[in-house]
Amino acid sequence: MTSGHDTRVSLAALIAIRPGHQARLIFRTHRARRGDKRKGFTEQDYARFLDAAHQQLGGPVVLIWDGLNTHTSRAMRELIAARDWLTVFQLPAYAPELNPVEMGLPQCELRRFPLA
Repeated sequence: MTSGHDTRVSLAALIAIRPGHQARLIFRTHRARRGDKRKGFTEQDYARFLDAAHQQLGGPVVLIWDGLNTHTSRAMRELIAARDWLTVFQLPAYAPELNPVEMGLPQCELRRFPLA
């Protein structure tokens, strides 16, 4: 998402659902300036995010992921394989209606505010 300035903000989010508990939204942001080589999250950024979520949630994580190229890269597959507490299911190529995080983003108020 961009604001018309030279800063781009990417958002990684997951919704944690556990029977008998309230759902939780866990997210991280990444800011990139015009000219940065990488505009969004890297595989290592996602791995750190998932490690933090795992620690925060205190148990195994089942992840349902969309087809973003970073999610499906060889490096990401290796990072996933190294985490025995992580199970990943892949959504079809373009299916935002199956992804509850994507369903909430169009209403996201962050899109309306310029970044400093």
